[in-house]
Amino acid sequence: MAEIEIRLPKMGESVTEATITNWLKNPGENVSLDEPLVEVATDKVDNELPSEAEGILIKQLFEKDQVAQVGDVIAIISTDGDAAVSEDNNKTQSQVIVEENPILENNASEPKIEIDTTSNGNESIKISKNGSNGQYFSPLVRSIAKTEGIKQDILDTISGSGLDGRVTKKDILAFVKGDKTSVKQTTQINTQPAAKPLSSPTKAAPLVVPNGEDEIIEMDRMRRLIADHMVMSKQVSPHVTSYVEADVTNIVEWRNNIKGDFKKREGENITYTPILIEAIVKAIKDFPMVNVSVSGNQIIKRKNINIGMATALPSGNLIVPVIKNADRLSLTGLTKSVNGLAISARDNKLKPEDIQGGTYTVTNVGSFGNVMGTPIINQPQVAILALGAIRKVPAVIETPHGDFIGIRHKMYLSHSYDHRVVDGALGGRFVRKVADYLEEFNINRDI
Repeated sequence: MAEIEIRLPKMGESVTEATITNWLKNPGENVSLDEPLVEVATDKVDNELPSEAEGILIKQLFEKDQVAQVGDVIAIISTDGDAAVSEDNNKTQSQVIVEENPILENNASEPKIEIDTTSNGNESIKISKNGSNGQYFSPLVRSIAKTEGIKQDILDTISGSGLDGRVTKKDILAFVKGDKTSVKQTTQINTQPAAKPLSSPTKAAPLVVPNGEDEIIEMDRMRRLIADHMVMSKQVSPHVTSYVEADVTNIVEWRNNIKGDFKKREGENITYTPILIEAIVKAIKDFPMVNVSVSGNQIIKRKNINIGMATALPSGNLIVPVIKNADRLSLTGLTKSVNGLAISARDNKLKPEDIQGGTYTVTNVGSFGNVMGTPIINQPQVAILALGAIRKVPAVIETPHGDFIGIRHKMYLSHSYDHRVVDGALGGRFVRKVADYLEEFNINRDI
């Protein structure tokens, strides 16, 4: 019987794992080549994965809501028309991984981990998917911990080598073998029974008890990911925000004059967003040290200028599609990129590569009627710019013949930056430069 292994493919830069959210085919069903087989979700985007073979699905190696690593075998398809569904299909992924692992099978010194849903003598052990410091533990790690009698407080001390410090199967098996290097060093400060930890890296969120009239709304997967990402960013980067008010009267008048002809010629609208992004790109060229990332004690200076634009989804959640090499695009090219990504985001048609590789992010709080904001940095970037609403305001206008009061179109720019690597002088000069480019906009410009 010919069997084809279906593996979790690489789905973009920095994406190392995905959650199985829904199987579109059940064991025993026929699957055509390129037919959607399974729905998965990463920390960036949701995707349908097509089948890489034609035949009968005989085994699902991951259950719904389990996390698979890139390269893991998630399903097996038989190319024989009369192939029977494997009797082992109901096993959990934990069983499959451990039983098929040649290292564990051939090395007698390794602990034999066989995870099963039957009684194992450790049913009283409760393992939370989130540890005391908020660290996520996969279903496989939690299953191994329960089988080996590893309690939650001990599991929290194991040093993880996975993404964002997550504990992997390799880490917990090393701990079971007695590898002391797998234990976090912070647990070795004081080993006496009465000792208490010197400090906790994070504080537990307060427990809120609803009353009978309150409505409880469960966070969806994307909202949980956004929440985790925002908390992580505030913990990683000391945020500072600088504000500048920009006079954009020339831009408003220019756009009003050309938007009709542009729509006829290009078939789409020109908004303020691409014009503002163009000014930001110019300022990044002047101050390239805002276009960096931090890795330990190293500063990674990005060569490409890839602008992420925060986009609100119909669900109320937020996603950040990326305009790649924005410095190489004309204003027309930026307009088409902005419009295309915004439409794809609203229609839930973004591809993994559409939200990867951003080096600087822009968020338009003005679209909600806000005049300014204090945006949170989109890690691993070091800066983000919030665009406020454009308003008509009275302003003092200086002329060679004296000053007078006039009506001008103005907006606030709010620049949040990582004070580890972007000092106030750099952060403030950068946002001032963006405002200068906006105020110097040529009202007679051709497009």
